[in-house]
Amino acid sequence: MSVMFDPQAAIYPFPPKPTPLNDDEKQFYREKIKRLLKERNAVMVAHYYTDPEIQQLAEETGGCISDSLEMARFGAKHAASTLLVAGVRFMGETAKILSPAKTILMPTLAAECSLDLGCPIDEFSAFCDAHPDRTVVVYANTSAAVKARADWVVTSSIAVELIEHLDSLGEKIIWAPDRHLGNYVQKQTGADVLCWQGACIVHDEFKTQALTRLKKNLSRCRSSGSP
Repeated sequence: MSVMFDPQAAIYPFPPKPTPLNDDEKQFYREKIKRLLKERNAVMVAHYYTDPEIQQLAEETGGCISDSLEMARFGAKHAASTLLVAGVRFMGETAKILSPAKTILMPTLAAECSLDLGCPIDEFSAFCDAHPDRTVVVYANTSAAVKARADWVVTSSIAVELIEHLDSLGEKIIWAPDRHLGNYVQKQTGADVLCWQGACIVHDEFKTQALTRLKKNLSRCRSSGSP
């Protein structure tokens, strides 16, 4: 009764999976990456969602495994002149924003985030222009272009606090891109929040009925969720 995400049901195309490597090939590339990181004064930062072997390589070479914001912060503080970002495109952009003088490398630009893809800058700019009386607040999981269009950029940990502050100033809000987090923030604060209708295609697959079944069969387990 596993509740898994079905990529066939996704509204965005997934990049093709690379051909699996055998053990000898994996070892060859591990050693090559380690050597190149040293030669190029580079450090590797990997997101929690990457393959465990990628995470292990980041740890073994003095890099970090974290969420997207901490990846960028780690890279900004590190002495390396080059950051190898194992994550999706917006994570590389965020790393560049915090480390403008450093070279940012990514294994592929085909790795994308549905929250980012679901909030294209042209459409979002038109949406904001249609509501000029509202302050624009965007979640960190957005492109650099969308961040630049916003008045505020937040992580989930400070979203409620910021919206409470803006509401106390009498400001009306545009929230993007995640409607679920936006609705949660609105309920917590009572602020006037107009949500862009984006969502994470993975989190959108987590349904109440499935959670109810899991809780029934795993009655001793406690559940928690991200807003």
